[in-house]
Amino acid sequence: MITYTLILFLVSLLHVTISTNVKINFREKEKEVLDQILGPGRYDARIRPAGANGTDGPAIVWVNIFVRSISKIDDVTMEYSVQLTFREQWQDERLKFNDFGGRLKYLTLTEANRVWMPDLFFSNEKEGHFHNIIMPNVYIRIHPQGSVLYSIRISLTLSCPMNLKLYPLDRQICSLRMASYGWTTDDLVFLWKEGDPVQVVKNLHLPRFTLEKFLTDYCNSKTNTGEYSCLKVDLLFKREFSYYLIQIYIPCCMLVIVSWVSFWLDQGAVPARVSLGVTTLLTMATQTSGINASLPPVSYTKAIDVWTGVCLTFVFGALLEFALVNYASRSDMHRENMKKQRMQCEMEHGASLDATSDFIDTESNATFAMKPLVHHPGDPMSLEKVRQCEIHMQPERPNCCRSWLSKFPTRSKRIDVISRITFPLVFALFNVIYWSTYLFREEAEES
Repeated sequence: MITYTLILFLVSLLHVTISTNVKINFREKEKEVLDQILGPGRYDARIRPAGANGTDGPAIVWVNIFVRSISKIDDVTMEYSVQLTFREQWQDERLKFNDFGGRLKYLTLTEANRVWMPDLFFSNEKEGHFHNIIMPNVYIRIHPQGSVLYSIRISLTLSCPMNLKLYPLDRQICSLRMASYGWTTDDLVFLWKEGDPVQVVKNLHLPRFTLEKFLTDYCNSKTNTGEYSCLKVDLLFKREFSYYLIQIYIPCCMLVIVSWVSFWLDQGAVPARVSLGVTTLLTMATQTSGINASLPPVSYTKAIDVWTGVCLTFVFGALLEFALVNYASRSDMHRENMKKQRMQCEMEHGASLDATSDFIDTESNATFAMKPLVHHPGDPMSLEKVRQCEIHMQPERPNCCRSWLSKFPTRSKRIDVISRITFPLVFALFNVIYWSTYLFREEAEES
């Protein structure tokens, strides 16, 4: 009897020792919990959760996003592509479960159709797709208190209406709008998560833009079927100007300056001046057409249109200046030839008159009493007339411009000399007005 009692004691002690050494795997408990809360007849994903504190109010869904990358911003199609991690969080009292003393922090699902999901859609989306490499980038976490977290990685191409009046000195605001498709605000309300609802990756690099800041707001919309909850985030992009300075503005300035070289060439070098003017004009026209090809055909005038238009006008004006110089040169030559012919005729006519007078004097014995044509210095009549002329004639004031232009006897040369000064001064004045106007407008729109 004592031996039997001792054997039972040893067996019970061994059983207690084995049971204490065996560790319970609480991951295996997840199946039991999932079957318990999501089993047949226990949960209906078609029914939305109750409102705050179990009331019949609308279900509250908290939203936050993480912007992973922005691949491009297209000016022609007015759209931009973004990749982001989208998260939603809401409370569903039907999904509460026992956490076994804190051992089960949350349950993880990869099938969104197992639980109720908000019917959110991106209202300004053009294209979009999920990521399924290597596995679908989506998960659902159910916490013991019934809180549900939904996270997914998606890539979107969104429309971004742009105002290009200040292009390329502009700033653009591209929005990301999220709204409920079927549930009205009586059943579903979207709210931004408190704290930091929008996060952006730190090493975000864009080829021609800089993300300056972003703002979150609400954009609820009312239609014939009711009012729908809507969230939006505005991304403010500033266009990088250095690219356009190197590719557009500096080459255009160089073309305009090259067109001024014809002012320093001889007016007789017709092939050189014509080829220089036509080449710069065609190059400037090609540059302008290339710029317009990369932009949408908008109805208003852009800042780049003003710049290229004025530069094209200066190049065209340099070509017209040579046409005017050529015409003035031929006019000067014609005038010089007419002057030489007139002088030659006067010389020939004067010689014939002298010969005729000599012939008359030798043949005629008559004498004529001629009055003197020049008065003597002491003549009182001549002194009086000189005083009257001095009273009525004012001395000419010295003019520096006239004295400087008098160094160039021909009109064609004067036109070239005036163009050498006028064209650079007018172009410099245009630059001052252009940059001050558009830079001030940019600062005004920014403020």
